[in-house]
Amino acid sequence: MADERVVSDIVTKFLLNTCRLRPQLSKYVVQATQWCGAIVAQHPHDEAEADLIPLITGSVAEFYIEPMLPHAGDIDVMFNRSTALAIPRGHPPPTQLPAEFQNYVKVFEIVDSHLPGYVYLELRYLLTEYIAGEKYNYTVYDSGLYMSHRLRVIGEMHGIHGPALCRDIRHDQRLSADFEPELLTVVYKLVSSVDAVPCVRCLSWPPQAADWRTRQRNYDWPDSATVDRVVSNGCDVVKVAHRQCRQDEWMGKHQHRLSFSRAEIVLIDSWMPIQQIVYHMLRYFIQAERLADSYVFELSNYHIKTLMLWACELKSSNFWTDDLNLIRICVELLHALTAWLTDARCPHYFINDCNLIDKTFGVEITGSQFSTEIAVQLQSIDEAWLSTWFVNNYIRKCSMLCADNVSNLFCDVSTKCKLQNAVSAVVKWRLNSTLEDMWNVLNLAKLVISRVPNISLTVGSCCWWMTELTKSDSRLPAYFAAVVFLYVAYKLSSIGFTDELMDVLATIAEHFISTRRHPSQCSSELSLNKATKLMKVVANGSHSTMQLIEIELSKAYLHRALRCKDSESNSIYCLANVYLAVLYYTSGQYQTAIDIVHW
Repeated sequence: MADERVVSDIVTKFLLNTCRLRPQLSKYVVQATQWCGAIVAQHPHDEAEADLIPLITGSVAEFYIEPMLPHAGDIDVMFNRSTALAIPRGHPPPTQLPAEFQNYVKVFEIVDSHLPGYVYLELRYLLTEYIAGEKYNYTVYDSGLYMSHRLRVIGEMHGIHGPALCRDIRHDQRLSADFEPELLTVVYKLVSSVDAVPCVRCLSWPPQAADWRTRQRNYDWPDSATVDRVVSNGCDVVKVAHRQCRQDEWMGKHQHRLSFSRAEIVLIDSWMPIQQIVYHMLRYFIQAERLADSYVFELSNYHIKTLMLWACELKSSNFWTDDLNLIRICVELLHALTAWLTDARCPHYFINDCNLIDKTFGVEITGSQFSTEIAVQLQSIDEAWLSTWFVNNYIRKCSMLCADNVSNLFCDVSTKCKLQNAVSAVVKWRLNSTLEDMWNVLNLAKLVISRVPNISLTVGSCCWWMTELTKSDSRLPAYFAAVVFLYVAYKLSSIGFTDELMDVLATIAEHFISTRRHPSQCSSELSLNKATKLMKVVANGSHSTMQLIEIELSKAYLHRALRCKDSESNSIYCLANVYLAVLYYTSGQYQTAIDIVHW
């Protein structure tokens, strides 16, 4: 094969030319949105009024590049309840909350455990909302009640792995029944499983990570604006105990871990493309070499992420950009990882004194054990070896995605010229396939959307889908609305206009005005409020088929208001009838309008 420097340059140019910027609508975003929509459509078995609020995490959320080889083998999602909130110990209870939270919320104080980064959640307050002012009052609970985390499998999730509820897509009979073979083939190629991690939302930056916000940064990464954005997002508390505490009867059920997934998404999104590519290369190498499978130590993507976060903060921009060579950067970072493993010390990026290398895993681990199992392997890596490794295990694998005339070029890459020609052919194929890839993703999105009504159609999932699709492609919300309208029309012909169908249709027609705060309450005031909002939309819009739908929905909500037990008050009864008369008159039903006035 060609000499060392030439090969590393070829690998560098290959990755720079094939790791394109991910479009807003990508195959992984479509898949993640689908599973989040399924989560939103469900409710906890023990609290039917609680909504589940998802957050896409992991590779799908972190990467804005799209390599030829996938960077995501599964979909990672966190979800919290709309009825629970965590606050730092000693903080006053909040008086206002985002609209996603329910009209009653249990507030838990975050209490430190004896291990950095691991905490307990003590029930402290119950918030109840004033409907008019959207502000909360609170009552104080007696101390001593702590949240436990016995995970229960929900909906379509099949099992439990650590803090995650898992769904194995490849062995999912329900999925096979719901999707056409064409779509199912595409789905299987994308992801193998879905991991959904339950958590408790904390709107404040935790004091356990207070030093991160103010520590000295010599190279201005992250910059002050990014730091402010990270801190404003707060954190989450994940329901999992430290490994050494899981066998303890009490700690195993009550200990939690602080999660900084929201912060990591913001930080990784601020990286240069070069840094994202290096992150992808390191992850791919560790997984392909099966270093994460050592019986001595579980080397995970999180260790690689931590390595990259520290490197971005502690190294100048020149390290990444001068004499640009991705192989050189990877070798230097792998050697830095070697030092961590040798010392059995991986410093948490956010929390001081938190070591991400657990010395209690399996047997007591010493520095020499690390050296013999993993560190020695990494220390021996040089640029020549790693360049050849990426040609044989990465670029050659990319060529297998191409046409035969391209992949066959790798049968002989014994010279610099032959290797360069083979790699250039793969790059050219990649560039020429861009439009086809976009077309395939759009078709995948349409196929997935067409199945939403049969799987997970609720008011909450409608809001989720419309919001997420708006971020990805301006055409897809209209397509989703059309699918929902057709589904509602089909259901109307068989079961009539139910309250559930009414709410789903109103969610689309109103441009998804939020109804999340009081999902199960049926009162004349709430129904009247819905009708009023719809009527405002009608008044501000031009005459169209949509306007006719909005008028009929307004009538339906007014009739619902009159059916409620609390509609007997003169003000609500009279106002609802006046509105009905106006709507019937507007739609040309004059006699009905007159009859209502005479009631």
